[in-house]
Amino acid sequence: MTNNQLQITNAELSIIIVNYNVKEFLQNLIYSIQKAACNIITEIIIVDNHSEDGSVDFIREKFLPLGGIKLIVNKQNLGFSKANNIGLSEAKGEYLLLLNPDAVVSEDTFQKMIDFFKSNPGVGLAGCKILNPNGTFEPACRRSFPGPWTAFCKVTGLSSLFPKSRLFARYNLTYLNENETYEVDAVSGSFMMLTREAYEKVGGLDEEFFMYGEDLDLCYRIQNAGLKVFYVHSTQIIHYKGESTRRSSLDETKYFYNAMHLFVKKHLSSSFLVELILRSAIWFRNIFAFIGRRRLIFIGILLDFIIFNLTLFSAAAIYRDFSRWLGFTKPDLFVIYTIPAFLQIIVSALLGIYKKNKISVLKNFSSITVGFFVLSSFTFFFKQYAYSRAVVIITYFILLFSLSLWRIILKLFFKIGSTDGISAKRTLILGTNTAAIQIADKLNSRSTDYHNITGLIGLSQADVGKVINGFQVVGSIHNLKKVIKERKVSEVIFSTEELPYNKMMSIVAECQDIDVEFKIIGNSLDFLVGKTSVSFLDDLSLFDIQYNISNPLHKLIKSVFDYTIAFLVLFFIYPFIYFASLLKKKKSDFKNFILSVPHIFSGKVSFVGPKNQSNINNLYLGKKGLTGYWYIENSNGGNTEKLDILYAKNQNIWLDLEILAKTLNKMWSGRV
Repeated sequence: MTNNQLQITNAELSIIIVNYNVKEFLQNLIYSIQKAACNIITEIIIVDNHSEDGSVDFIREKFLPLGGIKLIVNKQNLGFSKANNIGLSEAKGEYLLLLNPDAVVSEDTFQKMIDFFKSNPGVGLAGCKILNPNGTFEPACRRSFPGPWTAFCKVTGLSSLFPKSRLFARYNLTYLNENETYEVDAVSGSFMMLTREAYEKVGGLDEEFFMYGEDLDLCYRIQNAGLKVFYVHSTQIIHYKGESTRRSSLDETKYFYNAMHLFVKKHLSSSFLVELILRSAIWFRNIFAFIGRRRLIFIGILLDFIIFNLTLFSAAAIYRDFSRWLGFTKPDLFVIYTIPAFLQIIVSALLGIYKKNKISVLKNFSSITVGFFVLSSFTFFFKQYAYSRAVVIITYFILLFSLSLWRIILKLFFKIGSTDGISAKRTLILGTNTAAIQIADKLNSRSTDYHNITGLIGLSQADVGKVINGFQVVGSIHNLKKVIKERKVSEVIFSTEELPYNKMMSIVAECQDIDVEFKIIGNSLDFLVGKTSVSFLDDLSLFDIQYNISNPLHKLIKSVFDYTIAFLVLFFIYPFIYFASLLKKKKSDFKNFILSVPHIFSGKVSFVGPKNQSNINNLYLGKKGLTGYWYIENSNGGNTEKLDILYAKNQNIWLDLEILAKTLNKMWSGRV
């Protein structure tokens, strides 16, 4: 540990700030402190917990020459409590403030807090009102201790469900008026001011708490020493909550619950119930997180099970009405309404029907076909359950529609499980050198798909926050998983010029539980290699690529769709529009669209497709479309080539239906 000494022997206020990789926030905080402390003798003690973002050099160059700041540099991350204690041991002030680096204080904050202490001599520690960056109130700035009932309400979510209830909302005291000052059990560790008397009575923070819980513990010990803890509403700060933890690989939720458990063990050791609740909370959190990531799979299995049995019940009723069959016997009902449904679900799972983020209708037809033969085969071995083959046939005939119907409804009307279509890929470029910037520039200029360059990933934390050629460094390889999750990144691109392959492999291994694709760029920066595809960065390399529009199955489905809809339009809508156009010469997009439908039968036009050309650089893009992305996304003209290529790449029947719906909506709303 090293420090830069600054002798202040008569400070009224000592401000201890523990910094970890948030130099940009620290800069804003220090500026706000300087304004708030202009009439107060203040010392600022910054304890750096082994930051890797260049914080130490930044502070030394920018702030130490100004005076009034003492910098202590730790050679490793000692945790929040221990680092604060180091700062407290150096502090000389009559009042001591523990302040997070990702905060901004008001000009009157220090003076109002000191005045409050002077007017209330029985108070040993106090916190002020804390606001989130969006201006909302941060409820954690005044809390209760986690007793059995309080902890139960917090863990189960009752406190969030009934925020105004004195019974359920004890933990964050959300039933109290935030614009009043009152005594509380505890305040937030992001802003805790205590008196010299309180510090000398109870000492500093308990270093057994690495992160979270140390504020609860300090408040508890201060109250046990006969002093009071208060929430003061008359001044406020803004807290950019969690910036330090966000730039680390720590699981803050797990640390939070572990800290609550440690607090209970230390101060409420007789409460076995609270300990059980908190331990269960960590376990349930992991279970819920697992289910949450795969909720579409569980929903699919549940709906398939219910619909299968409803269909089986209906098939039995239909067959019973048209035959002399008496139906299933009661002793066999449990097996009949469980095993066949589970067999169908197993078949569907083996065929890849259930995905975390996708619903498949076409694969569902295959699974129903296979499931029919599997169930029929099983009846040969378990003849006591082979009641009627007719029931099985009727069941699976209805299943073709019933199991597909809920999938179609979710995809079309609720946009759930539909990953097809044109959407920007949220992309991270791993690297900050010239090659990485060239990759980002090439992706931005491509005509083959959309890339939303979320940012760059630096090899060191020192790079975070930099802007290089217009691209911001949003994280480092040390917290890559967290950046991927928080920014909903779909692909990460490596540059072989900046990162060795063994490091790439280790990064991919660490992120194997995240639904993200890693791609490697070639040394010549002309192609990307991923687990699902090879993508060329230069449009001239499109000759050898086949898109969805060229797939024989997609072509067949698209043709059936075109001719079916065209036939219906021709007989039920076209005549009315045709005669209306004769009576009224004024044309509209809708009229032109309907009057062009007969061209579908020529075989050269489709409802949805490219605007003009059907080929670019020998790449087939489909038949010319009466509408397409060129109409709903680019009505003012301009280059539609990129949109046509993107449509060809992603084409499927659901995308066609979506484009048609948006086209009609646009025509009817008169926006063109």
